Amino acid sequence: MKRRYAILAALLMTQVPMLILVAQRPALRRPAAPPPAPAPKAWAPPRTVDGQPDLQGYWTNVTLTPLQRPANLSGKEFFTPQEAAEYEQQIISNNNADRRDGAASQDLSRAYNDFWWDRGTRVVKTLRTSLIIDPPDGRLPSLLPEATQRIVARRGGRGGAADGPENRPLAERCLLWATAGPPMMPSFYNNNYHIVQNKDYVVILVEMIHDARVIPIDNRPHLPGEVEQWLGDARGHWEGDTLVVETTNFTDKTAFQNTSKDMKLTEKFKRTDADTLMYEFTVDDPSTYARPWTAQIPMSKTEGPIWEYACHEGNYSLTNVLAGARAQEKEAASRGGQSQ
Repeated sequence: MKRRYAILAALLMTQVPMLILVAQRPALRRPAAPPPAPAPKAWAPPRTVDGQPDLQGYWTNVTLTPLQRPANLSGKEFFTPQEAAEYEQQIISNNNADRRDGAASQDLSRAYNDFWWDRGTRVVKTLRTSLIIDPPDGRLPSLLPEATQRIVARRGGRGGAADGPENRPLAERCLLWATAGPPMMPSFYNNNYHIVQNKDYVVILVEMIHDARVIPIDNRPHLPGEVEQWLGDARGHWEGDTLVVETTNFTDKTAFQNTSKDMKLTEKFKRTDADTLMYEFTVDDPSTYARPWTAQIPMSKTEGPIWEYACHEGNYSLTNVLAGARAQEKEAASRGGQSQ
């Protein structure tokens, strides 16, 4: 019995020092986590000598993205990158003016071969499925009944479509194009702009039909309401890094998307990175649409200079349209009928 106690005592004597050593050993610590990486600095636009955000340079709004969301994309606000690539290839194929399929009339409608077109090859950088961002469905709001009546009356008041040059569209007469707007919309070519500015003005030179929008930013009031202009009367001001331009005093000849001359247009220009100028506009016309609507177009930096697009009202196209109409009338008269 004494022998067992002696053995047990010996074992305890050998283990106790080890327990004491373990108890005295400092606790193992995990390596300290590295400090969090500093947050990337927000991109800040360059400044002019007057301290304004510098919007100057050459920009393009060319894109394959349509104003309104196509019906087959209903409910889809954004593409995935893969979907965007597939959509781009589909639209490029559909727009290819070098195709020779279809009837003779389709072939004639593609008289300009693909060399002359510049519709772009990409959707907008944001991958939106429409330029319209509000309403959320990407579609124009409903037209009011009075607007529908006004549109019908306007079309009926023009008389014959080729009675004279005043009956032809302003774009055909080289007087005003959708790329100038305002708002400035992408077209099938000549989608470039040159912006210059000083402390009192921002000037936007439009490639198509070489219009120049001169926008005062010196807090002057709008022109009197009875002074109407094709480009409207623009007044700009800065809200932080965003140039806000409000344009009124339109005429009833421009009628962007069937608007009335009472449309108030609000445009916003903001540089979001070195190569992007975010352009956004809101159309507010209570006599045309059930609600205001907004579109957004990221404009990309491009190379200059912009060469003159020498289109003018004496262009051969307009002369030939009117001459062709007179020839049709003469032929119809010789048959005792009327031209169509």
